[in-house]
Amino acid sequence: MTMSGAKSFYLTTPIYYVNDAPHIGHAYTTVAGDVLTRWHRQRGENVWFLTGTDEHGEKVMNTAKANNTSPQDWCDRLVTDAWKPNWKALNIANDDFIRTTEPRHEERVQRFLQGLKDSGHIYLGKYEGPYCIGCEEFKLPADLDEGKCVIHGRPVEMLSEENWFFKLSAFVPALIEHYKKHPEACEPTSARNEVLAFLEGGVTDLSISRSTFDWGIPVPWDTKQVVYVWFDALLNYATAVGLGDDPASEGGRKFAQTWPADVHLVGKDILRFHAVIWPAMLMAANLPVPGKVFAHGWLLVAGEKMSKSKLTGIAPSDITDHFGVDAFRYYFLRAIPFGSDGSFSWEDMSARYTSELANDFGNLASRLIAMIEKYCDGVIPAVAKDDALAAVLAETVATADKAMIALDFQGGINSIMDFCKRVNGFVTEKEPWVVAKEVARQAELMAILYNTADAIRALAVLLHPVMPATCEVLWSSLGADKTLGAIGDQRIADVSNWGQLPSGSRVVKGAVLFPRLEEKEVAK
Repeated sequence: MTMSGAKSFYLTTPIYYVNDAPHIGHAYTTVAGDVLTRWHRQRGENVWFLTGTDEHGEKVMNTAKANNTSPQDWCDRLVTDAWKPNWKALNIANDDFIRTTEPRHEERVQRFLQGLKDSGHIYLGKYEGPYCIGCEEFKLPADLDEGKCVIHGRPVEMLSEENWFFKLSAFVPALIEHYKKHPEACEPTSARNEVLAFLEGGVTDLSISRSTFDWGIPVPWDTKQVVYVWFDALLNYATAVGLGDDPASEGGRKFAQTWPADVHLVGKDILRFHAVIWPAMLMAANLPVPGKVFAHGWLLVAGEKMSKSKLTGIAPSDITDHFGVDAFRYYFLRAIPFGSDGSFSWEDMSARYTSELANDFGNLASRLIAMIEKYCDGVIPAVAKDDALAAVLAETVATADKAMIALDFQGGINSIMDFCKRVNGFVTEKEPWVVAKEVARQAELMAILYNTADAIRALAVLLHPVMPATCEVLWSSLGADKTLGAIGDQRIADVSNWGQLPSGSRVVKGAVLFPRLEEKEVAK
């Protein structure tokens, strides 16, 4: 299985602001992280998958005040009632959930900050400039349009206060060298080009404290100020796995096994924080920088970025109640190239659900189970091998694995669904219902049914990271849970070994994997 001492594949989502409930933009990132980590687990790797919530800062404080509650109570309620239940509903298998109000985070942030101050990376200075509360960020002229933040479309405020500064500018040459030497550290290419252009345009030092409000982690040597929310939030990726703990302690051992993060998934609007400020902070502390920051595109509704403030936010349940959770997980990674912007369309999702999930995949599985019940008394026939089908499967596994680990979810899913179409073509071409009418062709019939069944066994394993609940139902229908063990324990590298489904195991007719949408409407 896995080697406990091996470096974990460590993936993080952004920690999400708790000023409102999650919308499908947040779900998109989290599902992508879940699919990728499930895939790596099925490669036999140690995996650590972190998500969580960002709970400090002026925006959270103002939202709590507007709702007549304290910031802590506001955060507690949203995490308990909205964030964690959403991830559970979407079948997200995260290993940890970090909240920036937890003592484990606050203590490690203060220790890290003190370390930077002691080593000369932090100094006292005065800041004056335009500030967007929505972004919790001081803005450059290029980030404004007629005095408004280009992301939030709201006027910025002019701030002037004495703050502590981090010597960010000192790390610009090292960051430029890093991205030129390791292009894979910031993807896609458009994101890396943006970061390099930003770095080469000159970077000022970063104000890392605030004195005008108190909802934040106190600066350890100046408790009248709180740590700038982004400086605090970025550290979650390391505090969650034991940043700065004694190497002999449990936290220290966890850090050694987990850090550096292999992949930080982020939306492109928070790219600079993750690809400029965050690695500079780590460099200042002499810690390894992340393997990859991947900035995916925005989900658009009616041409606008998903946003609660602009009323374009759609709750995941609005979609899952109609299509189901696994169709939701499948659609967003299949329909949109990861890294590009993509529009959500109810019509496109309905069309793909019907053609790809209900017809190509679900119908293939139900036809196979029905034929084995009808022609084989519900028992998987003798092992047989169709060389052409087996060769296509081997090619599919190699293509899908390469694509998935490169975060090309669309490419990976497409290759698996192309194999699904190929299996459908095999059944159509071989016409088992015709062969069954001739007693002399019984062996031929059994071979067709076995080859179809073993191909579906492979499809179930390959699609399991994307649609875990559906594939578990299918796995049980094939009787594979009793003979081959849990579907999550099946290894990607072994999928193409033909003939794994044992002869003699009993199939069980289960629920329809993807009911017709009109039937779902009637059921409601």
